[in-house]
Amino acid sequence: MPKKLISFDLDDTLAITKSPISDRISELLVKLLEKYEVCIISGGRFEQFKVQIIDRLETDHLLLRKLHLMPTCGTRYHRYDEIQEQWGAIYAEDIPEKDKKRIITALTDAAKETGYLEEKPYGDIVEDRLSQITFSACGQQAPPEIKYSWDPDQKKRQIIQRKVTPLLPDYEIRIGGTTSIDVTRPGIDKAYGMNKLIEEMGISKDDILFIGDKLEEGGNDYPVKVMGVDCIAVEKWEDTALVIETLIKVLN
Repeated sequence: MPKKLISFDLDDTLAITKSPISDRISELLVKLLEKYEVCIISGGRFEQFKVQIIDRLETDHLLLRKLHLMPTCGTRYHRYDEIQEQWGAIYAEDIPEKDKKRIITALTDAAKETGYLEEKPYGDIVEDRLSQITFSACGQQAPPEIKYSWDPDQKKRQIIQRKVTPLLPDYEIRIGGTTSIDVTRPGIDKAYGMNKLIEEMGISKDDILFIGDKLEEGGNDYPVKVMGVDCIAVEKWEDTALVIETLIKVLN
């Protein structure tokens, strides 16, 4: 079935973790926007999307309107307003302020008790992403090579996750990204975000193709696969570039 929307994970799918997209991906995304609606969904906050994606795209306002940005796994949805010439939130489902301190304390204490609280992190270890609280073991600004080597098999984060879970029974604790643990309201994952987008756009799951690097069971892209969306697994942004090139050629 022909697709109407091509959706992507961000880190390790479109870009090296926490890094801006390459010139090649930037050019390909613009070409893709000429043919399809495009969604990018990730655990990061909107400001990170701006650095990694928006600031790297050179295209006109009409094409930007076809770009759907879903930070924090779709608990926030941003579109470009061509009249105001700025990005705005269509909706935002934020964590209540009264709960944030409790979540941050639980994450920090669990990391300390398990011995995985880094003494010299690269920036803040815990970040308030409004609709998601994220623990980044090496710090938010850690270089990619540090992140990739810290917990490649997720075993360290699984230990922290097991420690945090009973402390926050009313929230969901999920391993995400390269060194992160994400805390959201229950049921919040990328399938949640995709279903919200389906509702907002008036399309069906059959209209979507999703591309991500963690589609295996337990990966943070896996919920999209389980909901029945057609998916393509990649391992790095170079793989994604080849997929985009193929999608563009199919329509030519």
